[in-house]
Amino acid sequence: MATEVCAVCGNPLAARAGRTGRGSVYCSAACRQKAYRERRRPQGLTVQGLIDDIGRQAGRLAPQPADALYSTVSELAASVAQLRRVARTARDTVLDSGDCVTAAPVTQPAGPAPVAHLTETDFAALTEQYRREIQVHCYRMTGSYDEAEDLVQETFLRAWRARDGFQGRASARTWLYRIATNTSLDLLRRTARRPQRYEPVPGMNHGDGEPPARITWLQPYPDDEMPLTEEHEQPESAAVSRETLELVLLAAIQHLPPRQRAALVLRDALGLTAAETAEALETSVASVNSALQRARPALRQHLPRERSDWRAPVPTQDQQAVLDRYMAAVGRLDFDAMATLLTEDVILTMPPNPFWFTGRDAIIDFVRVSLDPGSPMFLGHWRSLPTRANGQLAAANYVRRPGTSVYRAQVLDVLRFADRGHGDRIAEITSFEPHLFPVFGLPLRL
Repeated sequence: MATEVCAVCGNPLAARAGRTGRGSVYCSAACRQKAYRERRRPQGLTVQGLIDDIGRQAGRLAPQPADALYSTVSELAASVAQLRRVARTARDTVLDSGDCVTAAPVTQPAGPAPVAHLTETDFAALTEQYRREIQVHCYRMTGSYDEAEDLVQETFLRAWRARDGFQGRASARTWLYRIATNTSLDLLRRTARRPQRYEPVPGMNHGDGEPPARITWLQPYPDDEMPLTEEHEQPESAAVSRETLELVLLAAIQHLPPRQRAALVLRDALGLTAAETAEALETSVASVNSALQRARPALRQHLPRERSDWRAPVPTQDQQAVLDRYMAAVGRLDFDAMATLLTEDVILTMPPNPFWFTGRDAIIDFVRVSLDPGSPMFLGHWRSLPTRANGQLAAANYVRRPGTSVYRAQVLDVLRFADRGHGDRIAEITSFEPHLFPVFGLPLRL
């Protein structure tokens, strides 16, 4: 019988003597993920195709029925936004080259056009296919949504400048990942920032726990912007999306030196081989393995004690029920109900602000000052909308100040849950300022 080999790398598969059932066609999780990515690679995005899609969607617009109008407008808005991003990339490449004319090759090669022969708009369409996953990659490296957006655009500009050197030995996707990694590393070297510890704020009861790490640049990432998040996706797609984007994991990654961080993300999040990682970082396989040996235990030191690895659990129905009760308690200004939903050692941080609290009593004392209608510092009445950030449950909170009729965006609470023996409770709240609400599809006013 012929030896069975991996469908990706060609290495022999493990012997199946004595085992029944369907066998794997891949030798490792990394090869399975690589094959999945190839199957999922976007195909055939063109500027003209986008324009044609927008025309068809606009042609379906009709005032009634209202639900169909809303659905079509939403689809049209997404297509226009994508075309706008393509146009922006094309415009930036033109401005960067100082010339709006791209020389056409004398002969047309068979198959897809080499990167070096693409026009600005065709190049922009090519890169747009990988925008979401490249942005997620830059976000993992930096922990900042705003910086990730800027890094994606810088990655595409660098790719445009380096297009003549792309030989096609690797896929365009791998090529872009390599550029994005080095673009992110350049930013990390320039900023040279490392997490610090929170300091006490005079006059504030922070609780009895140790001050948590303060990461002033940390921002949430909307689930809708993640690649491969559809409910029907194969399990291996989680490695490219939610499981490796949990907020507590992103915070832990920020403690690693830049090159250790890059090696960890490329190997353990993206599933690249050691050789592919070494090529992306322009180093040796031995250096990559050495970086991983230091990075993995360092990462575990900064994860919560109930976590043994960096694979985040999927939110459960029980946790969703806790979120619903949490939002209802906030709306009623019910402090006792809020307290029952928190673990005794719950942590609250508010990046980039200096405020932090450890322990249920300290948190309730803090919120009572602004949520108690009898307090001279009463902020107003609250409403909350459920949302998702970093694969976690979150609440978008709005405040209607006394004497007004409009609820305005106030804070986005991203929640982490833990079971301390009494069922799921909220173990950590990371509260963010509201400027990213529109990215989450949330209004700034209700």
